[in-house]
Amino acid sequence: MSRTFHLLFVVLFSACAWADTTAPATAPAAGRFSLDDVFTPVAATGGMVVSEEEVASEVGANVLRRGGNAVDAAVATALALAVVLPEAGNLGGGGFMLVHLAKENRTIALDYREVAPRAATRDMYLKADGSVDHDELDHGAKSVGVPGTVAGLAYALEHWGTMKWWQVVDPALALADKGYVLNATQAASLEYGRERLLLNDEAKRVYLEADGSAPEMGQRRRYVDLAASLKLIKTTGPRAIYGGPVGQKIVDDVQRLGGVLSMDDLREYRPTEREPVTGTYRGFGVVSMPPPSSGGVHLVQMLNILEGWPLAEYGAGSAQGLHLMTEAMRRAYADRSEYLGDPDFVKVPVAALTSKDYAASLRAQIDPARATPSSAVKPGNLAPYESKQTTHFSVMDRDGNAVANTYTLNWSYGSGIVAKGTGILLNNEMDDFSAKPGEPNAFGLLGGEANAVQAGKTPLSSMTPTMLMKDGKVFLVTGSPGGSQIITTVLQTVVNVVDHGMNIQAATNAPRIHHQWWPDELLVERTLSPDTVSLLRAKGHAVTPTYPIGTTQTILYWDGLFQGAADPRRGGGRAVGL
Repeated sequence: MSRTFHLLFVVLFSACAWADTTAPATAPAAGRFSLDDVFTPVAATGGMVVSEEEVASEVGANVLRRGGNAVDAAVATALALAVVLPEAGNLGGGGFMLVHLAKENRTIALDYREVAPRAATRDMYLKADGSVDHDELDHGAKSVGVPGTVAGLAYALEHWGTMKWWQVVDPALALADKGYVLNATQAASLEYGRERLLLNDEAKRVYLEADGSAPEMGQRRRYVDLAASLKLIKTTGPRAIYGGPVGQKIVDDVQRLGGVLSMDDLREYRPTEREPVTGTYRGFGVVSMPPPSSGGVHLVQMLNILEGWPLAEYGAGSAQGLHLMTEAMRRAYADRSEYLGDPDFVKVPVAALTSKDYAASLRAQIDPARATPSSAVKPGNLAPYESKQTTHFSVMDRDGNAVANTYTLNWSYGSGIVAKGTGILLNNEMDDFSAKPGEPNAFGLLGGEANAVQAGKTPLSSMTPTMLMKDGKVFLVTGSPGGSQIITTVLQTVVNVVDHGMNIQAATNAPRIHHQWWPDELLVERTLSPDTVSLLRAKGHAVTPTYPIGTTQTILYWDGLFQGAADPRRGGGRAVGL
């Protein structure tokens, strides 16, 4: 983490730790992000967009103002993020989208995640000695999966949007062509990713100065090649990538660098509609992303375990509540290592993992007073069967339609490869497979045979776009980046709202924890009370203070009022309401 980014985090997150989050929700005056935003949620009555970049949130809100629905606004926001948030917003990655259609009272899970190229093989990332080639998975051309973002966004707009494709592409095209002024967070991100971008000549040319230094805050940045690609995407639709000239440039450059992506891979790519994972928690309906995301399954699983304890009585941030939450996390991530994978290739026991009875059996294993060593926790005996620099945004319109979208390049700036002549950063999503089953990936997550590399297969993800339902209507729309920490971040947002009655900004600001079975350590944000940390250690937890966990972008809707919260852990985001 760069010193600039660290300082930005300290200023913003210290403010949120001291804020009086019990204050009533009031809509702030229009303008740029300010520290006032960490005190209360933004409030509105006509719809809302919350993303990690203010410019992108404004793009989405403008679509709503022009009469577009939540899907129109979501697609425009995603395309704008590809320009102003290059570390995670993307055209060369993939993701998951939950779409709720209020009139039909129906929620669809759209999978537009990357897939392994046709030439991918199980052992393609193993060296001669059998060890994993992490350099290849990190920034090599073989790390690039078949990108799904543009295909997924176009599919969503065609099926559930109301506007024309060119109308939602135009704002992103204008941002790339005319440029935008770097804010402090964007400049800090480029400094943080500088060494990665220096590994690829085209990435260096596009994103850095001629001497290899990162551009400074206040500079106007234009992306000429990206604008040209967006112009072709605007006029010819997604086929510009999936069989057209932009796609050909991507394939040519990946193969020049030793990768295996082909034009046939692009031509054959299709997004997939899936049935969401559903559950209940204290009277609320839970709707989240199904496999090949592990997010929804394990969110519901952990909520089922926690439902058996009176978390509200223990209090927000209490050592007892956090201890029980940690034990639920530990068991869910153990199951993740064994059972989760692409449902088109392996049988994933979703019903068993999300059942109340199974949760009760796991709850019975938990000692309310002591931590269980991870070595003593094994995946459950069931029937057979993503980077921190991901980004999430949430959208709702005045009619109650909603979108929760999480998409990614995997690592910050993905593979660090910009396909020559396109301005498009490419993912390194192949790292999300188990390159060698039983060996941890870049996030320390263990994976098994269910997530082994295979041609055409989708790598397992932790992305967790989620909605809570109340009385048949959307109550909460949320999600987060954070790699393996995504699921636990969303879990704590839900618990903070449902169990502890926090407004959405308070629920966002509250210190977070994370445990993922292995390594056997409990990560806690440094703003968690030292007294609480001491009590957790006394219960046997190996506590490790850390930097920010997750970055949620959330909307809460109740009784005609939208409340929006952009997570202050990353500066530059904004909730924009109508």
